[in-house]
Amino acid sequence: MALDKTFDAAEAESRLYKAWEEAGCFKAGANAKPEASTYCIMIPPPNVTGVLHMGHAFNNTLQDILIRWKRMQGFDTLWQPGTDHAGIATQMVVERELAKDGKKRTDFSRPDFLAKIWEWKEQSGGTIIEQLKRLGASCDFDRTAFTMAGAHGDTRTGHENSPNFHDAVIKVFVEMYNKGLIYRGKRLVNWDPHFETAISDLEVENIEVAGHMWHFKYPLANGATYTYIEKDEDGNVTLEEERDYISIATTRPETMLGDGAVAVHPSDERYAPIVGMLCEIPVGPKAQRRLIPIITDEYPDKDFGSGAVKITGAHDFNDYQVAKRGGIPMYNLMDTKANMRADGAPYVEEATTAQAIANGEAEFTEASIAAMNLVPEEYRGLDRFEARKRVVADITAEGLAVMQTVTKTVKDDEGNETEVSETVPYVEAKPIMQPFGDRSKVVIEPMLTDQWFVETDKIVGPALDAVKNGTVKILPESGEKTYYHWLENIEPWCISRQLWWGHQIPVWYGPTKDALEDFDNYKGTSRTFCGATEEEAIALAQAYYGESATVSVDAEGTEFEYMTMYENEGDTEGSSTVSLTRDPDVLDTWFSSGLWPIGTLGWPEWSEETSKYFPTSTLVTGQDILFFWVARMMMMQMAVLDQDLPVEQRIPFDTVYLHGLVRDAKGKKMSKSTGNVVDPLEIIDEYGADALRFTNAAMASLGGVLKLDMKRIEGYRNFVTKIWQACSYGDSQIDAFAAERGAEPPKATLPLNRWIIGEIAKLREEVDAGFESFRFNDAANALYSTFWNTFCDRYLEFTKPVFQSDDQAAKDETRATFSWAIDQALILMHPIMPFVTEELWNATEGRGVKMGDAAHMLAHAQWPSYTAADLVDAEAEAEMNWVIAVIGNVRSARSQLNVPSGSIVPMLVTEMDAAAQGYWDRNAGLIMNKARIESLTQADTLPKGCISIGAPGASFALPLADIIDVAAEKARQEKNLGKLAKELGGLRGRLKNPKFAASAPEEVVAEARENLSLREEEEAKIKEALARLQEIG
Repeated sequence: MALDKTFDAAEAESRLYKAWEEAGCFKAGANAKPEASTYCIMIPPPNVTGVLHMGHAFNNTLQDILIRWKRMQGFDTLWQPGTDHAGIATQMVVERELAKDGKKRTDFSRPDFLAKIWEWKEQSGGTIIEQLKRLGASCDFDRTAFTMAGAHGDTRTGHENSPNFHDAVIKVFVEMYNKGLIYRGKRLVNWDPHFETAISDLEVENIEVAGHMWHFKYPLANGATYTYIEKDEDGNVTLEEERDYISIATTRPETMLGDGAVAVHPSDERYAPIVGMLCEIPVGPKAQRRLIPIITDEYPDKDFGSGAVKITGAHDFNDYQVAKRGGIPMYNLMDTKANMRADGAPYVEEATTAQAIANGEAEFTEASIAAMNLVPEEYRGLDRFEARKRVVADITAEGLAVMQTVTKTVKDDEGNETEVSETVPYVEAKPIMQPFGDRSKVVIEPMLTDQWFVETDKIVGPALDAVKNGTVKILPESGEKTYYHWLENIEPWCISRQLWWGHQIPVWYGPTKDALEDFDNYKGTSRTFCGATEEEAIALAQAYYGESATVSVDAEGTEFEYMTMYENEGDTEGSSTVSLTRDPDVLDTWFSSGLWPIGTLGWPEWSEETSKYFPTSTLVTGQDILFFWVARMMMMQMAVLDQDLPVEQRIPFDTVYLHGLVRDAKGKKMSKSTGNVVDPLEIIDEYGADALRFTNAAMASLGGVLKLDMKRIEGYRNFVTKIWQACSYGDSQIDAFAAERGAEPPKATLPLNRWIIGEIAKLREEVDAGFESFRFNDAANALYSTFWNTFCDRYLEFTKPVFQSDDQAAKDETRATFSWAIDQALILMHPIMPFVTEELWNATEGRGVKMGDAAHMLAHAQWPSYTAADLVDAEAEAEMNWVIAVIGNVRSARSQLNVPSGSIVPMLVTEMDAAAQGYWDRNAGLIMNKARIESLTQADTLPKGCISIGAPGASFALPLADIIDVAAEKARQEKNLGKLAKELGGLRGRLKNPKFAASAPEEVVAEARENLSLREEEEAKIKEALARLQEIG
């Protein structure tokens, strides 16, 4: 079939993808050879709420390259697709939709709200799957999985064939709970006040904002004083004064109400006299102000601020660690909306209890501290930022702000300037890093809350060993170091979220047996029952309470209940009725996605298919989730699978390929606020999917920075056009697609054809090596260079004289070789650029998507295995390299000296050895045609006005004195050189300036270095041209 003049990507892509799917090209095991080894990739599940962004596009391009390559090699492949239920993101989207109708989540019962989410998922949940298809992702989409599959209310829309993932998640929780690997406890977490839930570090964005640091005085107890001394580096006293306070600097005055201590470094001599003493928190009713101890800890930096740090363990991650080490009570000051707490006993009572604890006169428990509210009545219920203003104002009004004298210049009405000094509170205006919820965009509050945790230190060992002993390989190797650092310093993993959408934690609460005897006094003391179902929990409770108890579950209740009924007045035994309540929290999304490999393959059912594809082969993912996802998959899979299995059968994958974030052309992180976000779907619309995919591959250097430049995408669209034009030439000019050819190269006699066969063999090895080592950029660059430079600019051009000749045998051989080389190039390019290559494959009769059968499509073509050792012809290679060198050197000289492109010039030769003579004799017409040479004349000596042209075994020269104006050309080049020298001087000066390198953004410095390199390259070319002009005379 005749090719169209151009490749219409917009029309072809959807048509080709539909043909692939209808032919079953991407089904598990498609195109597998008999007894083939398996190769399985698990897609990092995108949010079911999501749309395709550049990170997805890049990541999935690399996965698709690998799976298409392995499929064409005949492996039994599976690329498992699916989506993540994305707890916060999905709940947020549905709440936003409800808000359009003036409704909110709490207007509904939990089941009714969840039904709304399932309804939304049914309507919109497949968006990103369809967008992945536009990219060309060759997943087995009939197997699309979902991390909430099988949960109550599941409509099975969009993941019809997914295993019951929910059962797997609940099974793991119950088993880990029963093994003592999961527990409930109180820890500091990132709390999102908008969603009223704990969130992970990955869901927090730290943004630099304009902030303030207030300096306050904490008076010493009982009016105590000490001599405060500051010294310089040489030990000279620079300040000595009597103080009755210790100075504290804070960016969050509202948290002072929860201070448990003031800490200084053990080596800080300034505060040595007062360590162990008490100081007063300078806020709240004077009569009830708490006294807290001054302690030592390694955490404070004595050279930062005053060197003294207030310890508020319930609202700061560093303070939390200090409080844990020092046994300091941690008082939570805020409610779930991050307003100052309004619950609890009056402040007078709470403060009295807290002081008794600080004095060592009263014991405390975690629960008793959690119940206490140390917010004075005047601040209760206030927004935390409003409370901050009130606290600062009250402390300042009482004279407990550290003061400083500032001098400023003022002008009177007549313009006269006067210096005025005044004493003002010491408040530093300084930038601070503030945590924001990545979805809510509100300031995150460190909050001490009750959460569920995995005891990770009990399951981390096998995950560490599997990487250390090489069972699992992480690339690049720097990823292994990060992996070790995180896992060797691992903290308990918070797995609970205060949401409605997600896997509800399978734990029910009832009263303890003690409470059965005295329920009023023991109310709130609970017993937990963990079961996979409500029936299991009731059975566990029944066994605990005894046969006389009637146990049920209150689906809507928030507190368990207990009641004893007596048959007759005065009876001492009766029947008990216990109503259990279920934990309202859900599991963190990362907990369920940690089971992604085995859960999507049907576990806990273990089928023949599970054994076939598990462990999986390669995980391609972002380095930013190495800990949050990769490490947790390693830990969880190895913890839940049969411990008698060999390690090699319990790992989730054998190789992890990590890549960085896709940034803009200057290396800046993409964000909506900076306006540099690139939409991959818009790129596909404008340039086609193949151009985007090739760009992704070309920038995927192992461990490299991913800079997306639109000019690069445009350049690779031109490459798609180049491929099409080369095939179009073969189709229309030499009828190449009608030629008989197979997987083996044709028999060739002409050096030109023998050479290109060897070049294709070398290309095959380069592409395989690039894919095998995950150096996708090497494979892409080899394809680009070989097809554009070697095939199109050289071989294709060099064949034209053959087809213009009368040698039919040479024509037939060259047509067959041309056709075979094109076929092989299409095969080798297909994993990266599937659409244009499949469309060109379709040009040959008897094959392609038009046949409707996968076996005839390029997607299932046999991947070549020939080697350079077998196909490279050293003689032909030497000859063609010589021809290319002569043509290239002549063209370069002409270009440098501005010889008119239409001029055909004579060439002289002073010497030529036998090999070179043979090369010339066989290729003279080709060389003279492509180098624009009129004739070749033997000369013993060169006349004046010649420039030399080198070639192995020969010395050529071009007489140009009469063709160009040497003087004018010299002047032009010298003018260019002078202009360039100024640019070089400026660039070198900037880069040598230490201030520029230290203060300029990294991307600005990198751009300056790149510009310098380009200008130096340009300078070298001009100098070379001037040297040639000097040679002419």
